[in-house]
Amino acid sequence: MKEDLEDEENFEDGDVSLYEHYNITVDKGQAAIRIDKFVTDKIANSTRNKVQIGIDQGNVLVNDEKVKSNYKIKPGDVISVMFDKPRMDSEVVPEEIPLEIVYEDDYLMVVNKPPGMVVHPAHGNWTGTLVNGLVYYFNQLPTMPGNSGRPGLVHRIDKDTSGLLVIAKSEDAMTHLAHQFFHHTIERTYMALVWGEPKEEAGTIDAHVGRSAKDRKVMQTFPDGSQGKNAITHYKVLKRLRYVSLVQCNLETGRTHQIRAHMKHLGHPLFNDAMYGGDKIRKGTQFSKYKSFIKNCFEILPRQALHAASLGFVHPVTNQHMLFETPLPKDFAEALEKWENYVQTDV
Repeated sequence: MKEDLEDEENFEDGDVSLYEHYNITVDKGQAAIRIDKFVTDKIANSTRNKVQIGIDQGNVLVNDEKVKSNYKIKPGDVISVMFDKPRMDSEVVPEEIPLEIVYEDDYLMVVNKPPGMVVHPAHGNWTGTLVNGLVYYFNQLPTMPGNSGRPGLVHRIDKDTSGLLVIAKSEDAMTHLAHQFFHHTIERTYMALVWGEPKEEAGTIDAHVGRSAKDRKVMQTFPDGSQGKNAITHYKVLKRLRYVSLVQCNLETGRTHQIRAHMKHLGHPLFNDAMYGGDKIRKGTQFSKYKSFIKNCFEILPRQALHAASLGFVHPVTNQHMLFETPLPKDFAEALEKWENYVQTDV
């Protein structure tokens, strides 16, 4: 059996789905048995009832096609399974928190999350989250079974990453959008300010990402694929500013801290990314004037320089392709402007 499970933790720099994803290829010698029994036996902590509900909801596919619970598996079948993450026991308290709504209709909304805001309640952050604000804004938001505490959420971005998130307002919309994340058809573009100047104008980073054995909050790359999960980031240099560069990153996968880990692997950690070494001077001179300039930039942008700038998907009801964009937030834009002025005057 071959299987692939998406990351489940609460630390992201890119969009990480709130569902467990499994890909199972049926072995050549496997006997023909019902799919609900086969999946239950293969996936730990699953139940026959949970699998059957998933099949009825279209969250269990065979060769990308919906089946019934009595379908008999065949050797070579590729089974895709999408389960909800484990239930959270906490009740979400509605809070009157301002939301920057970019788009809204009867089925979904797109919000622009400011830096510093946690997306949903979790250990250490039970209030003041985006979800607390969403619960106040709506009388009712959908939660799929097992997704208590995260109403409307299909994906997340990290606390100190700013930018766009899509919120589902109906169960059908939530399921449809979750499938798009599962099949990597969501378009996600990020802006990152990184240390140094990449050699190539554009490229692809294809290196597995997994948790560090030394620090479970930190992700590291495994280019040989020996550990972690498959992760692919496409990048393009937009501006070269001598000691830093503005880089566009497009996610093909959405692993935990993917962009941050990949750019560090490339030798260009994100500017002021404390977790990945970007909060120290990585390029430049040792003159006190330059050190003072960097300190000032860190104070203006007191977080990793990462912004979810655009988000594209297919509308779950109209099937229309939708693309949303949002400019750099104030802290990121001001730091970038300081760098642009610096390289023009310090010649």
